[in-house]
Amino acid sequence: MSRTLHVAAAAVAPLCVATFLVSTLAVELLGSAEAIAGVKAAIVTPGLWLLVPAMAALGGSGIRLARTRRDPLVEAKRRRMRLVAANGLLVLVPCALLLDTWASAGRFDTAFFALQGVELLAGSANLALMLSSLRDGRRLAARRRVAAARG
Repeated sequence: MSRTLHVAAAAVAPLCVATFLVSTLAVELLGSAEAIAGVKAAIVTPGLWLLVPAMAALGGSGIRLARTRRDPLVEAKRRRMRLVAANGLLVLVPCALLLDTWASAGRFDTAFFALQGVELLAGSANLALMLSSLRDGRRLAARRRVAAARG
């Protein structure tokens, strides 16, 4: 069960982050103030309500799967996911909440766009880290399949 949960969460979490990034960029370039406010609201609800549990499941299942392993790929995944979690909790969630509040109030000033830039950079960094961990997870799974085939 832990492996299935990990794979599912590993699919959902980066997909959420990528969706947030693409929708933000698209609406900022092409949308109205109302559309921007709508995207910011959707990122918070239901977006964060899907992403945060997926990240918790991903982290918890990853810790469980790797509890006794000291493989360099596992260690790299641990380091990356700590950065992803810290960036998410300390930068991305507060940015999303504040940007939603400002957008719903129609506050599209320099501070809004500066914070939007911070959110886009931090979100892009998190997506890159998550995709690197996904790549390494696939490598670990391939190794496990090869070892099982060898018997």
